[in-house]
Amino acid sequence: MVTTPHRLASEAGLRILARGGNAIEAAVAAGAALSVTYPHFCGLGGDAVWMVGDRTGRTTSFLGIGQAARRLPDADPIPVRGPLSALTTAGLVDSWDHALAYSRRWWNGREGLGALLDDAIALAGDGFAMSGSQRFWLDFRAAERSDWTEFDAHFEPGGDALPFRQPRLAASLRTIADQGARAFYEGELAAAIAAGLAAAGSPIDAADLAATRTREASPLSIRYRDLTLLAPPPPTQGATTLAIMGILDRLQLSGLDPAGPDFLHLCVEAVKRAFLDRGAIADPDFVDVPLREMLDPERLARKAASIDPAMALAWPHVVRSGDTAFIGVVDGQGRSVALLQSLYYDWGSGVVAGDTGILWQNRGAAFDRSDGPNRLQPGKRPFYTLNPGLAMRGGKPALVYGTQGADGQPQTLAVLLSRLIDHGLDPRSALAAPRFLLGRTFSDARDSLKLEASASEETFRALARRGHEVAAIPALSPLAGQAGVIAIDEAGGVSGAHDPRSDGCALAFPEI
Repeated sequence: MVTTPHRLASEAGLRILARGGNAIEAAVAAGAALSVTYPHFCGLGGDAVWMVGDRTGRTTSFLGIGQAARRLPDADPIPVRGPLSALTTAGLVDSWDHALAYSRRWWNGREGLGALLDDAIALAGDGFAMSGSQRFWLDFRAAERSDWTEFDAHFEPGGDALPFRQPRLAASLRTIADQGARAFYEGELAAAIAAGLAAAGSPIDAADLAATRTREASPLSIRYRDLTLLAPPPPTQGATTLAIMGILDRLQLSGLDPAGPDFLHLCVEAVKRAFLDRGAIADPDFVDVPLREMLDPERLARKAASIDPAMALAWPHVVRSGDTAFIGVVDGQGRSVALLQSLYYDWGSGVVAGDTGILWQNRGAAFDRSDGPNRLQPGKRPFYTLNPGLAMRGGKPALVYGTQGADGQPQTLAVLLSRLIDHGLDPRSALAAPRFLLGRTFSDARDSLKLEASASEETFRALARRGHEVAAIPALSPLAGQAGVIAIDEAGGVSGAHDPRSDGCALAFPEI
């Protein structure tokens, strides 16, 4: 099974499974296609975080995260758009190469990168019908994108009825297919990328690109009921998601209505307490991240005991905005991939790297100018919101999951996992149920609890009585994230879905 937020990307991945490819190979094909069909959320100029597991119990994570440029501007505060927000290199393409090397070593992989990019190249060159999500975020940024370097020339299609084509991106993909992933970082394509970024005013240069490498790291883990939940390590916020689940593990949720106020209140309060520690997460090459303390069982028990079932804790924290795209794959041997690709904000920095057709991320805007753990430094990786996950049962993958949504990612994953594990909901029902988002959003600057209108009126009233400042957002709102899930039963059967808030779907072989 393959699940992505765009059907064409799901189809690209499923074609690889149908011809005997494994989950990593299918994820590369799906991810490349998604870089074309979801250009507002992910692309070659962005990053990727992978979680990988199989039935032998072997698990790992790949952190395809770019580092800050060696020579940095003095801008304070760091801009969230434009060339001075394009401060970090892009790790996605290198992560494909790294993942495929792992595939060959451990999963008998046979597919080369070139063949896995065929669908992406065709979609970029021949075009496709623009998705509703892409049009929504084009329209949402209409007032500001006129200032983005070369943006409209590449991404304003001129009419919804026309195929959306990206010929320059197709040429860049073809170069990578012919010359390998490192062509993105060294060689003629890399030189063109560096020249385009320099012309726009970004500090990234050819040496920064050449220094970009994917890191492989052991996942973090925590027990939740009868499962082991895995998450990527720092600089991602995987520890925050696990801390939320560690708090919820000490609470009784299974008897509660999974869309009711008692359940939602406990989830919100667990999120708040875990987020209090999140500011310590940063690049472990530069900062000693207190992971042992953050996931200490006694500490999590104290946090759970501090939750008042009748009263909300005040929420003082500033939200981080961001968008990304989730890809989940399970192959016929149970080998599993949870992958997130991202440009950070929708449309990233807004800067296209010269004539390459590659839109660059603004992940550098996640740094700050303070003296804290996440302060901007040359060669440093920023605090990272991406945290796809795997749940293992008896040493075998049982759930593959992830979501778009920056600060909303741990929040969405908490309610999603509880609904799947504690309440036994199937993936489609768990994804469709009402969700919340704590903190500020693009459309509401208050630090309120946004709740989808599909929740009952009594749920809104009961949460307000507990002291939550509740604001309604539309049912199935794009603000509530775009998640995907594949569940694997003990016999190896799969069921899955992609978020009804997206344009995507889960497809299982031999559906196509």
